[in-house]
Amino acid sequence: MGISIRAYARHRGVTDTAVHKAIRSGRVTPEADGTIDADKADAQWERNTSAPKTGTQRPVVKVQVPELDGAGAERRSSGTTAGIGATGSANVGGAGGTSLLQARTVNEVVKAQTNKVRLARLKGELVDRPQAIAHVFKLARSERDAWLNCPARISAQMAAKLEIDPHTMHVALESAVREHLQELGDLRARID
Repeated sequence: MGISIRAYARHRGVTDTAVHKAIRSGRVTPEADGTIDADKADAQWERNTSAPKTGTQRPVVKVQVPELDGAGAERRSSGTTAGIGATGSANVGGAGGTSLLQARTVNEVVKAQTNKVRLARLKGELVDRPQAIAHVFKLARSERDAWLNCPARISAQMAAKLEIDPHTMHVALESAVREHLQELGDLRARID
């Protein structure tokens, strides 16, 4: 007397359907009472089951997933995102690769990032980088010009109050303003 089909399936680590298929195809022979002798069935299973054919696995396909920064541009350093490796790519395909569900998840993550950037633009939370840089440059230039014109406007009034030569006052103020603007010009603003 052997063991039941379900018990043999647990013993082999397969489903009972696989054992039923093996019996129907003649790879495994049950006992007369319908039970299975585990040792005899194991030997028959190994002898009558061919190894899987090569080339049946799907090839691994690489999918590049760009990581977007706040302005919608690709960033060079990409972190991990759901289903995405540290290199910013996901394997899609057979053994060792990710499943179709994981590839779809990666696709949905990219769509969500893109939609988030579009929404931020529509709300006015994002600005065009070259346009912002040009605007800051224009503001800085107009402020510089205002400072350079200041000594010519006020030097005569200050000289009259202090009772000194207006030309000397103008030269001193202009020199001080230029030194100050030179110090400010040495500062470098970083825009990341």
